Amino acid sequence: MINKGIVYLVGAGPGDPGLITVKGRECVQKADVLVYDRLAGGGILAQARKDAELIYVGKGPERHTLRQEEINALLVEKASSGKTVTRLKGGDPFVFGRGGEEAEALHGAGIKFEIVPGITSAVAVPAYAGIPVTHRGIASGFSVITGNEDPGKEGSDIDWPGLARVTGTLVFLMGMGNLPLIADELIKNGKPGETPVAVIMWGTRTSQRTLVARLADVAVRARAEGFMNPSVILVGGVVALRESLNWFEKKPLFGCRILVTRSREQASVLSKAIEELGGEAVEFPTIQIEEPEDYGPLDRAIGARDYRWIIFTSANGVFYFFRRMFKLEKDIRDLKGVSICAIGPKTREALEGYGLRVEYVPSEYRAEEIAAGLKGKICPGERILLPRADIARKALVELLVGQGALVDEVVAYRTVAGGVGGEMVRDSFEKKEIDYITFTSSSTVKNFVGLLDVRESSLIEGARVACIGPVTAETAKNFGIRVDIEAGSYTIEGLVEAILEDRRRSMI
Repeated sequence: MINKGIVYLVGAGPGDPGLITVKGRECVQKADVLVYDRLAGGGILAQARKDAELIYVGKGPERHTLRQEEINALLVEKASSGKTVTRLKGGDPFVFGRGGEEAEALHGAGIKFEIVPGITSAVAVPAYAGIPVTHRGIASGFSVITGNEDPGKEGSDIDWPGLARVTGTLVFLMGMGNLPLIADELIKNGKPGETPVAVIMWGTRTSQRTLVARLADVAVRARAEGFMNPSVILVGGVVALRESLNWFEKKPLFGCRILVTRSREQASVLSKAIEELGGEAVEFPTIQIEEPEDYGPLDRAIGARDYRWIIFTSANGVFYFFRRMFKLEKDIRDLKGVSICAIGPKTREALEGYGLRVEYVPSEYRAEEIAAGLKGKICPGERILLPRADIARKALVELLVGQGALVDEVVAYRTVAGGVGGEMVRDSFEKKEIDYITFTSSSTVKNFVGLLDVRESSLIEGARVACIGPVTAETAKNFGIRVDIEAGSYTIEGLVEAILEDRRRSMI
């Protein structure tokens, strides 16, 4: 008997990856196969398992990757082989998402399925433009209408005379191709030409654009200003509230797409900071953090009892060191008498999370400052343990040895090349859709250059480059990359503040 899987028909929300539901994200994370369309943001796709099969079935106004019948068959095929399939659909699967048709096909094939509702663009997109679909004294209800149906066809399913009489808000989805006919039909059936209309393109994303016009001239204005699908069209008095309620488009990084090259495990901190300021974080993890190939040197170091100092140069080093220590059934009592040094505040926080007191943190977060600060604190012949990445700079070891210390540099973790999503990132660069590139370490620079072959093209022209500190900036310059921004404080917060300041200057 064939082992049949399950299909989750999941609403991904309108575009902002933060608007997917908790259950929807769980379905993405556990899927063997992820079937998605063009409205599913990269931030959501990044939640998928590394070994998941991703299948794009996007539909545009002029091109369909797969016909609906082929998508239905694909879902049946994958689930029939015992796979857990998540069908990720923009907005809500049952609001003009053809989720009902897919569910019927699954039912007919005897495939188990579940529906996970999503936040519909009919409500969320107006909210991000500062327009409530209902408001006391203006609109006591709203109607959601497909914009795909030709208003002039015979036997229309849309009650145009009824819609023209409605005093509430009219919301048309995916109607840009028919906007002139929609406006004409409403006016012909009695809707005043002065009725305010809003057209919101790519709503809830940092690329959101909003046009406010009269019903009589909205089609001409929208065409002249380049509005196209995906757009939401609102008709009604609530549109006037945008003047006072517009909030999203006023955020300081609104309109900026910022490439985050950190590892997937670390990217969330920087991405969240960008998104809270209204920017869009485009995650392209050029590095992956993995365990050492040989734990022998680290295990011997953990078992030794003669270290005077342990120096941690990253939060990653802290995590992997203590994970291995606990695996070896040791604990922090084994560090009695050892002094601890951290390269910066985040590394210190990671150590304090284990209940450890950090004796020294340099004022400038780089190897040279560590060595200078420990001068006089280390006696010749004392042993120092340095657990860190396999490709870390040798400067610190050389400086400490020069002071007479005996340094054991051991690999606590490895930094290897990442690069999932490289084709999408390259496409974004070619379309000049990336405003900033962030580099948080020399390894992110090296792997970025290698993965996209930046040295051989003008691929990144037009994007401003922001580095977390002078070491990273120097690496970028050595690869021929122009560095526009260097954080004054070598932290994620400092990097974000430097980008904000650059953005402010550019707006003057």
